[in-house]
Amino acid sequence: MQPGPIAGRYELVDEIDSGGMGQVWRGYDGVLDREVAVKLIRPDRVFSPQQAEELAKRFRREARVTARIQHHGVPQVFDAVLDQSFDRLYLVMEYVRGTTLRSYINPSRPLPVDWAAAIAAQICTVLSHAHAIPVVHRDLKPDNVLISAGGEVKVLDFGIAAILRTDVTRLTATGSLIGTHRYMPPEQIQGGQISPQSDLYALGCVLHELLAGAVMFDGSSEFELMRQHVDVPPQPLRQIRADIPVALESLVLDLTAKQPEQRPHDAYDVYDRLFPFLPTPGAEPPASNRTPVGVPDPTLLYRRPNAPRPRVDPQPTTVPENAETLSPLPSVPPGELREAIKDAIAHSDQLLDEERFAQAAEALKQVIESAAEVLGVDNRQVLSLRKRRAAILIIGGDFRAALPEFDSLYEAFVRTSGPASRDALDCRREAAHCRAELGETTLAIRQFRHVLDHVRAREGDVSADAVELRHNIAMLLLAEGDREQAEAELIPLYEDFVVLYGPDHEETRAVGELLQRLRRTPRATDD
Repeated sequence: MQPGPIAGRYELVDEIDSGGMGQVWRGYDGVLDREVAVKLIRPDRVFSPQQAEELAKRFRREARVTARIQHHGVPQVFDAVLDQSFDRLYLVMEYVRGTTLRSYINPSRPLPVDWAAAIAAQICTVLSHAHAIPVVHRDLKPDNVLISAGGEVKVLDFGIAAILRTDVTRLTATGSLIGTHRYMPPEQIQGGQISPQSDLYALGCVLHELLAGAVMFDGSSEFELMRQHVDVPPQPLRQIRADIPVALESLVLDLTAKQPEQRPHDAYDVYDRLFPFLPTPGAEPPASNRTPVGVPDPTLLYRRPNAPRPRVDPQPTTVPENAETLSPLPSVPPGELREAIKDAIAHSDQLLDEERFAQAAEALKQVIESAAEVLGVDNRQVLSLRKRRAAILIIGGDFRAALPEFDSLYEAFVRTSGPASRDALDCRREAAHCRAELGETTLAIRQFRHVLDHVRAREGDVSADAVELRHNIAMLLLAEGDREQAEAELIPLYEDFVVLYGPDHEETRAVGELLQRLRRTPRATDD
């Protein structure tokens, strides 16, 4: 069941993961109107208010320490909350979109050396910042590493294991271990002192798995797996894969040494030993049949250092392609759907009043998909909901997300209502506004003129819509540097403003002053 708002500001939307330490939800910060990840950590048992108070102190302390890791490879910690019943802990963090490192591991296609080295080197960079505090991860594994679209490594769940550590508070069953046995160093298995070298051992296990396509140890039971980590030497990588460089094999063996003092001194040393295997700036990606398909390239940060943000083309709100065939199109929505639409609109409007624009758009998106399945993708009510959501995106300033939605809606209204319908023209006009904001000036002018032609035919040249469109076109022409055409638009516009509003009206004066400035400013072709 979805919990209510947390600390009066964080609303949970979708459960995105669940594991031994609790749940991870995608949510919204109602104050800052942004997506967040909320980790719900549920202790096995809290026996008294005194213990709950100690738990709260430790939770806040660990969250504060984690928040000190100032590195882009660690999701930011925004807040730490203990609920009033003392049995739920919430960690509110940056919401990261990425591909889990688990997706990169394929027994039939181990990673290219430079890919594996790039991932491990980025993890080293994160560990160097954490260990300097010092914060030890204690549960480094592929599932706790994400790769962003730009190839950046994000290490998740720093401090979570520390918060749940059994040697301080009874938060887990007596004697249970925190961590994942496939990546756990011998000293952690045996209850010994945890240190930065413990994370380096886990990194060695991860690097071995990336290069071999299989885990370093694969015991038939949990006990056998722990025994292998404590007593059994790992198989050298070159016995598994002959193209592994000797130096890289040696590094993995050093990282997975049984004694912490036999491992590399720190993450800096590991990075230095990985450096020869990293691609150089400007290098082209290798044409390799080992390169995974459909996952981000972790070498991008080295081949194109500090490159611009990757281009991402937003897609319109998705609805099932076969939605129209799922059921007959009813003239009145079923009761449950009708109530869901009503509630979504009311919730969205409430969020709009609070200027929580991103969340207001999200509230509509969820019901749009359900409505499209029942009513069909071109149903009038579905299109109206999509139009309302796209307008909210513009109000919130998210022109890049609104643009493809308005383009898609324009095509839908052309199909259902005709190219000259008010809905179709409204969507074409809003798409032009988005393009103007995004710098697509030429196409924006073309689309504004398209709408203006229809408005003139229907309402004349001096209707409110017509004069606004004419003004938009003139200002975009100026933005393109076409002063001659801009003046040709502005002069009759000014004359119409004088007739419509009078010479002292604010808009009339603004256009008049603009014309005066243009006439006083020398043209680029003037002597």
